[in-house]
Amino acid sequence: MIVVVAPGQGSQTPGFLAPWLEDAAVRDRVGQWSDAIGVDLAHHGTESDADTIKDTALAQPLIVAAGIITADALLADGRRDLVGGVAGHSVGEFTAAAVAGILQPTDAIALVAERGRAMADAAALEPTSMAAVLGGDPDEVARALETHGLVAANHNGGGQTVVAGTADAIAALAADAPAKARVVPLAVAGAFHTRYMAPAVDRVAPVAAASAVSDPTLPIWTNADGSRVDDGRHFVDLMVRQIASPVHWDAVMASFQQTGVTGIIELAPAGALVGLAKRGMRGIPSVAIKSPEDLPAAIELLQSAQGAEKTEVTA
Repeated sequence: MIVVVAPGQGSQTPGFLAPWLEDAAVRDRVGQWSDAIGVDLAHHGTESDADTIKDTALAQPLIVAAGIITADALLADGRRDLVGGVAGHSVGEFTAAAVAGILQPTDAIALVAERGRAMADAAALEPTSMAAVLGGDPDEVARALETHGLVAANHNGGGQTVVAGTADAIAALAADAPAKARVVPLAVAGAFHTRYMAPAVDRVAPVAAASAVSDPTLPIWTNADGSRVDDGRHFVDLMVRQIASPVHWDAVMASFQQTGVTGIIELAPAGALVGLAKRGMRGIPSVAIKSPEDLPAAIELLQSAQGAEKTEVTA
C-alpha cells in the first residue's frame, strides 16, 4: 500500500516551480490559477528569491500548486487507482484534499490563497516565528519551551518537534538549546498552529463554508489526530481549525504503520516528509519528487504495490 503525501510551508525553495513549467499545459494551468487569485505563481515560483517566497501569502498557494501539478503527473494514465491514500502536512492538507477529490484544484488554490493572506495578516500583528527542535530529552525540551513561553506547534515524529512563539523567544531558545538538541529556525513568517493565528481562523471559516466540497474518493488522514476522515465537509472544517491548533504528523505516520503502508511518495516541493518517514517509519521505501526527473522512480514505487497485490493473489 503506497501513500502520497504533500509537504507544508517551509519546503519551498527559489525556482522550485521552474522544471514543471517547461510543460506548456502546466504553464497554462498555473496561469489560470494566477489570474484567479491575483498572484503570479509562475513568476514567484521561478524568479523570486527565498525572502520573497517566505511570505505566507505567496508560499502557501505556491506549495499547493506545485503539489497538485506533481500529483497530476504521478497519477496520470490510471495510476490513481494504485494509491492507497493521501495526507498532507499543514498547508499540504489542501493539496491532499484536491488529490482526494474533496476540493476541486481551482477551489483548493483559491481557498489556500485566502488562508495564506489571512495567516500573513495575523502574523503581522506581532513578531512571531517557528523553529524545529531536533533530538534532546523530551522532558528537558518541554521545560525549555515553558521557560521561554513557547509551545509545540508541529508534533512531527522522528525526534522532531516544531515550536512556535514570539520571535525573541525563538531566538532565546536557539541561543540556549536543551542538552543534545539542535534548534533550527524555519523559513516561515509567523507562529502558525498556535493562538496567534486565531484571527485567521475567523476569516477563513466563512470562505471554506461557501466552498464546494465532496466526500473523498481516496482514503485521507487528518493532521488533527491522525485519523482517517470519510466526510469531506468535516475534513475541510478540520483544516480550518488546524490554522490555530497543533499538527500531529506523528499520529499520521502511526496511522500509516497501523494501516500497513509499504511506501511513501512525497509531492513537490518534496524532501521534508520523506526525511521524517526515514526516522519515524524506518525501512519503509520512499521517493521525494522534487522535479519531473523524479517521476519514474515514484511511478515505479507506486506500481510495485500493484505487483505485490498480484503476487499475494497468485500465492
